[in-house]
Amino acid sequence: MNNILKTALSILFLGCLADMPYGYYQFVRFVGMFGFGYLAYIKYEKDDTWAIIWGASALLINPIFKISLGRNLWNIIDIVWVILLIYSIVKTTKNDFN
Repeated sequence: MNNILKTALSILFLGCLADMPYGYYQFVRFVGMFGFGYLAYIKYEKDDTWAIIWGASALLINPIFKISLGRNLWNIIDIVWVILLIYSIVKTTKNDFN
């Protein structure tokens, strides 16, 4: 379930790199906030580092108190999030097999 959520978030953030309508970015903010919030919640007692990363990501992307960083900086953040999400998928999958 977590890997499906991480994959879906990665795809949404990759979509942000394209020229999309404003509604798409609003949708990504809502889904991203709830997705990162859920990931932070499930990692809270197990892994403080990931909980902090996901929690900070949820705060940064929240649609209520928008943080205006400019398109270029948001694109860099989107790429960083994709890398972190894929890394966490690979890491948890590798740990499942050990």
